[in-house]
Amino acid sequence: MVGALRVAIAEDSAILRDGLVQLLVDRGFVITGAVGEPDALRSSVAQHPPDVAVIDIRMPPTFTDEGLRLALELRARYEGLGILLFSQYIETRYAADLLADDAAGIGYLLKDRVADVSDFVEALERVAIGGTALDPEVVTQLIGATRRTGSLSVLTPREREVLALMAEGRSNAAIASAMVVSEGAVEKHVANIFTKLDLPVSENDHRRVLAVLRFLES
Repeated sequence: MVGALRVAIAEDSAILRDGLVQLLVDRGFVITGAVGEPDALRSSVAQHPPDVAVIDIRMPPTFTDEGLRLALELRARYEGLGILLFSQYIETRYAADLLADDAAGIGYLLKDRVADVSDFVEALERVAIGGTALDPEVVTQLIGATRRTGSLSVLTPREREVLALMAEGRSNAAIASAMVVSEGAVEKHVANIFTKLDLPVSENDHRRVLAVLRFLES
């Protein structure tokens, strides 16, 4: 991206919010707003548009799913805005809706499972440029919440494993490392997945994102 990445933060914990601000500023990000409740984020994004918003799920007033509903609203209102949900909890009710139309620029990480600051920063950057970053546990629960018979039955177990790693937002190189195979082998699996799921090359569609959506819906 051109220039410093602009980030808005919505986190009701003042300590965590300030920590995220300092962490990102130290790494060259520009913080357009750091707030503790949904209405404040709406105003902040309207006045100072960010590239990506980091949003906690449980915020005032009910501390249930305000963050997820806010994420859906912002995605509908601001085209191209990246959303990184950063929470202690997995809420499947609206998460599937958030991923349903276009998973590009969406992330969902669990606070207690981010082992390294660099992992968080890399995920944030990936989401900001239209990639995905999904915690494996989030993927597992979304699959459980939406499981039904579908076209994935045509995939081999190895291809389904590759697709599951794709759903976590991993690159072919990262998938190869996780599976202890060559990157060329992963590329062949990915090509087979696209073919079997009937996802031809298209200038208008991102086949990797479409394959992940098919995975989450299956």
